[in-house]
Amino acid sequence: MPLPIIAIVGRPNVGKSSLFNRIVGWRHAIVSDIAGTTRDRLMADTDWEGRRFILLDTGGLESAPEGEIRARVQEQAEMAMNDADVIILMVDVADGVTPSDMIAAQRLRTTEKPVVLAVNKVDNDNRELNIHEFYQLGMGDPIPVSAFHNYGVYDLMEQVLDHLPGVAAIDPPEDDLDEDDFEDFPESPEDVPPQAELNLAIVGRTNVGKSALLNAILGQERSIVSPTAGTTRDALDTQFSYRGHEMVVVDTAGMRRPGQVERGIEKYSVIRAVGAVDRCDIALIVIDASELATAQDTHIAGLAWEMGRGVIVVVNKWDLREEQGRYARAETEALVRERLHFMSYVPVCFTSALHEQGIGGLMDTALDLWDERRRLVTSRDLQFLLADAMAEHSPPMVKRNRGVRARINRVRQVGINPPTFLFTVNDPRLIHYTYKRYLENRIREAFGFDRTHLRLVFRRV
Repeated sequence: MPLPIIAIVGRPNVGKSSLFNRIVGWRHAIVSDIAGTTRDRLMADTDWEGRRFILLDTGGLESAPEGEIRARVQEQAEMAMNDADVIILMVDVADGVTPSDMIAAQRLRTTEKPVVLAVNKVDNDNRELNIHEFYQLGMGDPIPVSAFHNYGVYDLMEQVLDHLPGVAAIDPPEDDLDEDDFEDFPESPEDVPPQAELNLAIVGRTNVGKSALLNAILGQERSIVSPTAGTTRDALDTQFSYRGHEMVVVDTAGMRRPGQVERGIEKYSVIRAVGAVDRCDIALIVIDASELATAQDTHIAGLAWEMGRGVIVVVNKWDLREEQGRYARAETEALVRERLHFMSYVPVCFTSALHEQGIGGLMDTALDLWDERRRLVTSRDLQFLLADAMAEHSPPMVKRNRGVRARINRVRQVGINPPTFLFTVNDPRLIHYTYKRYLENRIREAFGFDRTHLRLVFRRV
């Protein structure tokens, strides 16, 4: 089931980002050994007390928002009401109740979504006495917190978790993985069970051509089975077939009825994209040919990477630059890969959705990527690769452990979509991230994993 979404809303400078970082950093759920991976995410797939969810900081989703602060807070409240499962309304005890707080609370009171009121910057007894004035917001009992000093955050999250729909269990820690957990996983590629449908999600900023791309995908010799109302995310999933393959497109491209969504809410369409990425197998990240891989595009791609989803970057409106020749295409692809340096292997496709150009190539790429993500390598072949890799380049000595070297005994594939490989080692802490990258590259080269995320897990013997 899709992960629940928790959105932190409030006016600027009340400490939303500090609370976001505190919640994400508490359990250190987002861990990356890839050098240079950006850490200042506006969204995170994280967990707290064994409950997994997507946390989103609504601040800063637009670099230059139009209108006054009140209008922006109103839009944030609207966005959270439409897309989040639980809303944290954050205010500042030092400023007291402001008109912007009143506007946000007034709008949030009309929603059926649970709202938890967090009063931030309560770092002394006198300030805690002042939280009573926030009862006038009509949002229930205000919870005093100091995100900076980590005061009250546990009590806040306890109330938030009480409102989460269902239980989203976290994956077991890597050191606790046991091969017995995967004893039923097939050893032969022929035994991989088929999956009925490939789930695609079209995501991206506004005005990049998502709706046109959706129409182009569904309009060329495709047989649409049925449009099915999706989740509370106000999405519409459409089943269709392409060259005999059943697919579902998870819509974030505006297939809602006119008038259902306020104009300003579309600025904050990232939450809708987060929900779509969570439910898909492959995310089609649509960018404008004239504005390549902005920070928001990178945030969405980074979340897909953290979730292990497949990613295809779709450079749309390419007809506006096609006259610049094939060199422009090569330069554009290089620039996209540079900005997505933490996942430079992703396929890049060029389309003109308006003129229905490049759609067939995009869909063929999606099928190829899907096949690659479901590829299974036998344990025998992996074991030979591991022996060759270690003979050519053995794990380095770890000086802080008195010159101890990691000993990798075995490797086995234990998952697909994404392909997951379990290594048994004497001490996972001895495996440096550069050696993990080396092993990953050897697997890619040997078995043709050219365009998908790989997950390497190291378990203690």
